[in-house]
Amino acid sequence: MKPARPSIYLAAAAALSLSGLSACGGGGGSSGDTAPPVTMGTLAVSMTDAPSCGFDAVNVTVNKVRVNQSSSASDTDAGWTDITLNPARKINLLTLTNGTLEALGQTALTAGHYTQLRLVLDPNTGNGLANSVVVSGSTTEQSLDTPSAVQSGIKLINAFDVAAGQRVDLVLDFDACKSIVTKGNGKYALKPVVKVIPTTLNGIGGFVSTALLASHVMVSAQQSGAIVSATTPNPTTGEFALSRLPLGNYDVVVTADSRAAAVVGTVPVTSTSATVAISTAAAPITLPATATGSIGGTVTLTPASSTATAYVAAKQSFVAGPTVTIKYQGADLASGSYTLSGLPVGAPQYAVYSATLPLQFASAATVLPGAGKYMVEASAEGYTTASLPLVDISLLNQSNVNFNLKP
Repeated sequence: MKPARPSIYLAAAAALSLSGLSACGGGGGSSGDTAPPVTMGTLAVSMTDAPSCGFDAVNVTVNKVRVNQSSSASDTDAGWTDITLNPARKINLLTLTNGTLEALGQTALTAGHYTQLRLVLDPNTGNGLANSVVVSGSTTEQSLDTPSAVQSGIKLINAFDVAAGQRVDLVLDFDACKSIVTKGNGKYALKPVVKVIPTTLNGIGGFVSTALLASHVMVSAQQSGAIVSATTPNPTTGEFALSRLPLGNYDVVVTADSRAAAVVGTVPVTSTSATVAISTAAAPITLPATATGSIGGTVTLTPASSTATAYVAAKQSFVAGPTVTIKYQGADLASGSYTLSGLPVGAPQYAVYSATLPLQFASAATVLPGAGKYMVEASAEGYTTASLPLVDISLLNQSNVNFNLKP
């Protein structure tokens, strides 16, 4: 393991430090420079983001963060303490990748055990663009339809303790890729996917070749094919950081347009304060060119749901190695349609992690179900996951890969 490179984390550290300077207390909170009494502690909240799929901007307007000791408290119950942003702040989530933080503020809290957070967004009204997207390749800002929950707050169940005289820092990880879904007729909807993650600057870092940077590179840390964290490299240097990872082993997947994927298996994260390097600026990760194909179809939810969102993932496995997700996408809310485009036909490159760099990648001839072939999986909250074990795009795109999900 090597220590974290400061160049990728300076912005994050600065944002975290400044979180104590930029808050407006609300509700039962406090503001100003007066230190809280010794019977009180302090909560500071920041926001970060995973990369978005197919957008050049994803904007949300944050109004406040609310906290309560009761996990079942409604938005009108007593006991809430608010961190209020005045005025509400419009944030482009895509500026918050690679470990960057946006400080939302802080407030004093009575020492004790807390079990609920809510992130409150301003709703779009009329033709307003409080919450919006810019589709990749476009310059037009389009309204992002928001659910009614944004007015009462996106509910986040996360237990934490506040000790007297101590400060607790929490980071809200807004997953823009999963949170933005189509809803027919060229419109987009916000289905917020937000989790609370550690503030520590540990994780996995490295470099991709600068020759790839115009090709929509995505780097993700996965466990058993589930994406735990994802980011995009620095647009100038190619440096990336998958930060604030829980301790454990991860498979790192690098993808880019018209390129075969690269996978580094079993990368150990054993420290809360250090970053594991998997490549260097002198020997960055490169991806060989390949033909690509697509898989499309529909996902039907039976019974239908007005709240559940279906996601479809294309996965591959390695003999005596991991299963990883190469691409995923949310199905259209109105029609259930999806298209996973740009899937590599060429076999992924694979290397088992070693502390000795550079890693030696080799074409994974033993990938399952095979080069140009994918396991396709559809899932939705409250429904049983379904999968098709072999979808072959090596000779022909597949456009009728359909799923019917049931509870």
